[in-house]
Amino acid sequence: MKTKYIDLIDQSFYFPQEEFTLENNALQFHGIDLMKLVEQYGAPLKFTYLPKISDNIQRAKKWFADAIEANGYEGNYHYCYCTKSSHFKHVLNEALSNDIHIETSSAFDIDIVERLKVEGKITNETYVISNGFKRDQYVNNIARLINNGHKNAIPVIDNYEEIELLSEEIEGKFKVGIRIASEEEPKFEFYTSRLGIGYKNIVPFYTKQIESNPQVELKMLHFFINTGIRDTAYYWNELMKCIKVYIALKKVCPTLDSLNIGGGFPIKNSLAFEYDYAYMINEIIYQIKTACDEAGVKVPHIFTEFGSFTVGESGGAIYEVLYQKLQNDREKWNMINSSFITTMPDTWAINKRFVMLAVNRWNEEYERVLLGGLTCDSDDYYNSEQHMNAIYMPKYKKDKPLYIGFFNTGAYQETIGGFGGLQHCLIPSPKHILIDRDEDGNLTTEVFAQQQTSDQLLGILGYGKNINGENNAPEINSGQVFAKAKEKTDPITTS
Repeated sequence: MKTKYIDLIDQSFYFPQEEFTLENNALQFHGIDLMKLVEQYGAPLKFTYLPKISDNIQRAKKWFADAIEANGYEGNYHYCYCTKSSHFKHVLNEALSNDIHIETSSAFDIDIVERLKVEGKITNETYVISNGFKRDQYVNNIARLINNGHKNAIPVIDNYEEIELLSEEIEGKFKVGIRIASEEEPKFEFYTSRLGIGYKNIVPFYTKQIESNPQVELKMLHFFINTGIRDTAYYWNELMKCIKVYIALKKVCPTLDSLNIGGGFPIKNSLAFEYDYAYMINEIIYQIKTACDEAGVKVPHIFTEFGSFTVGESGGAIYEVLYQKLQNDREKWNMINSSFITTMPDTWAINKRFVMLAVNRWNEEYERVLLGGLTCDSDDYYNSEQHMNAIYMPKYKKDKPLYIGFFNTGAYQETIGGFGGLQHCLIPSPKHILIDRDEDGNLTTEVFAQQQTSDQLLGILGYGKNINGENNAPEINSGQVFAKAKEKTDPITTS
């Protein structure tokens, strides 16, 4: 009878997979021996596997290049990284090493862009696409960037007042885009996105505010829907409406030459995940080309703004099961040594599911469990997988530690969870490890952030000196406190 955890995984999914393999009864992730990582750094811990960022960017570039060639498409493709998915410097440095562009969402994003320019990571040729609702500081920062010579900065107009606000701050001519306010799915709580300008109002807005303004040049139409790029009737219907707006606008606006189809590529959330990226991209290119050819207008250059797709699959978290609580005759709660609410907030905020696997003890019997976090909040739990209605783990044994890995957690979790700041129930942020490969392909690790300390949390709360009389109020912001705790370590040996 097959009762071991490896049997369960093997009969439920195709295993091993590209990033997941098994070696010596323990899980490997992209060739990383996760148990050696735990032995070296302890748990809980978070990690970022930097090469996966470049890998996904290059995959997307190839898919678009293949689709453009297959369809005889005469426009260019530009890959932009949506910075709000993860603003960390190590993420941006890795992403920008692939000759890509940037999409920003708020005023402080522009400060990051300017620092990256000083370091040579970005040049004036890099497109900086600025989305979001713009007021005061955001407008001022965009204007400063353009006035300092960054002519490929393109603010995307989100409402009717932004043209005037930008014109007052920017010296000379500048480029803009317009965001379409797409219609939401019928089951959504409202009909139209709060972002952008309605389909029917795009051309009138251009003729009224932009066409006669010698300072403004319209270059881009921006389109994005909340459900992302999925093979559904809803997506294709919204895309075709967008293309029709582009064609109508192009006929009255010769300077318009780019279509930004936003982000929304899904990432792997289960071992059963399937998505034909190449097909979707080819179909998008085909639909745009067909519609433009029929209308007799030149096809646009294509921009995308992939955030989660860029960085999501690079991240992971490892926890240890501290204890098992039997709350009734059938509910077994495996209590982890951290919190889902604080370290993976999307699991309770939007019921998001990640790839979850045992890290060790694969050759032992499994049982059905629930996973609970350390906070006293009733929502601090993880109770089911994307592909099934229950969680199965190797049986809990007090004398044999069990470690659990969550994978593809690299997008949004740190910013939503308030990295470096206060956490729910004062549960500390876990240690964070950066994993890379050197020129010979060997894995290297670096401690990006030590586990948050009591002094750091009490300092944020304003408690001043600790019991030893030392001042624990941070002199710099809490994110920088973590950045000070870096140390290089020896490469992890791999099998």
